[in-house]
Amino acid sequence: MLRAALLLAVLLPVAAMAETVPEPEGYRGAPYAAPVPGGLAGATTVDAEEAHRLWEAGDVAFVDVLPREPKPGNLPEGTIWHERAHDGIPGATWLPNVGYEALSTEEERYFGDGLRQVTGGDPSRPVLFYCKQDCWMSWNAAKRALAMGYRNVLWFPGGADGWAGAGFPTERAEPLVRP
Repeated sequence: MLRAALLLAVLLPVAAMAETVPEPEGYRGAPYAAPVPGGLAGATTVDAEEAHRLWEAGDVAFVDVLPREPKPGNLPEGTIWHERAHDGIPGATWLPNVGYEALSTEEERYFGDGLRQVTGGDPSRPVLFYCKQDCWMSWNAAKRALAMGYRNVLWFPGGADGWAGAGFPTERAEPLVRP
């Protein structure tokens, strides 16, 4: 009984803290793997069940923003580089590296081009952003989409982890090819 009470005393403040993370004014920087706010001003926040319902309906573009580590430029000649495998929500478009606090001009263009592709250029088409659970990358990307004029932005903070944890299918993801 004492052990259970001690466990609750430790876990309750942590759970309460996760629910009270404030939204920053701008984009969030490192560390990106950290508790996230309960929502994003201007966007609709969804849980795994709602994300699955939207996925089944097929009317929402799903965008995965998990970063992808680039091949180091200083590898010795002949070194074999293996990309890290990534599983995501089936049918989602993977736009890696667009959830950082600051994007290069090239990354901004890649993000904008990717959004135009998945929405057919319609800023009112629903688009859902996700990454991993407690990852600021999806929050930043959703906020950036709002700033670009997208009006029906959804944010799934549970990410691929929450999706798979709810028992929904995943598939191997490949990033959208850069022009």
